[in-house]
Amino acid sequence: MNKSNNPLTPMAALNLHDYITSKIYGTDEDSNSFFLRGALPHKLFNTPQIARLTVPYSTVPDPAGGSHVNGMGDINLFDIFLMGIPDFQVGIGPYFVFPTASKDETGSGKWQIGAAATVIHPDTWGMVGALLTYQHDYAGDEDRPTQNIATLQPFLIFNLPTGFYLRSTGIMNFNLETGQYYVPIGFGLGKVWKFESGITMNLFAEPQWTLYHKGDGYPEYQTFVGLNFQFPLGGHK
Repeated sequence: MNKSNNPLTPMAALNLHDYITSKIYGTDEDSNSFFLRGALPHKLFNTPQIARLTVPYSTVPDPAGGSHVNGMGDINLFDIFLMGIPDFQVGIGPYFVFPTASKDETGSGKWQIGAAATVIHPDTWGMVGALLTYQHDYAGDEDRPTQNIATLQPFLIFNLPTGFYLRSTGIMNFNLETGQYYVPIGFGLGKVWKFESGITMNLFAEPQWTLYHKGDGYPEYQTFVGLNFQFPLGGHK
C-alpha cells in the first residue's frame, strides 16, 4: 500500500486533487482549488527521475467586492532526480512555475524558478516523509508582487487492514518576501484498490486545520480530497 502513496514510486500517475476551503482568514467568503497532476518516471544520462506537472483551476474571493472569480492558475513542473540511500528514498531537482493564469486573481503573473526536494522513509506500518519546494520570480509583470515562497509538506501514512490507511499531509506555506505564513495540520482516511492490470486507485479525504498563521487570505479550515491513479510501465506488474 505504501507504493500508492509514495510520490517517488516509479509508475505513471494521474491525480485529481481538490482543496475545499470553507473558512478563510480576513474574509467571509470561501474558495476552491482543483489540481490536475500527472507524473512520469524517466531517465536522463541513465539517472532515474520523476517529472510532475500540475495544472490548477481556482475559485477565489473577488477582491473587487463581487462573489468569486474563477480561472486557470499558474502551471508548475518539477523534475526530481532520485538517489538511493539506505532505508530512505531521496530526490532533488529543479522547480518551474509558468504564468498561465487566466485571471489576475488566480495567478502571480510571474515566471518563477526554484527547487524541489523530497525524502521518504517507507516501513511495514506505513510511511513518513516530506516535500520541500522553493520558488522565486525572475521575469513577468513588474506591477505584481515579488514571488519568494517556500512550502513544506510533511506527510505521515499509517496503514490499516483491507487497503485502508490514515493520512496527514498539510502543506505549510511561507512567503519569504512579506513574512506571512500558515501552518496547517491534517487528519484523513484513504482507501487503495489494486486491479489485475496492475493499476492502483487511491481515494481519500483529509480535513485540515490551520494551527498558526500570519496574514489574511490563508485557509482557516479546508478539506483535501483526491483520487489518484498509478499505471505500471512496461506491462503488467
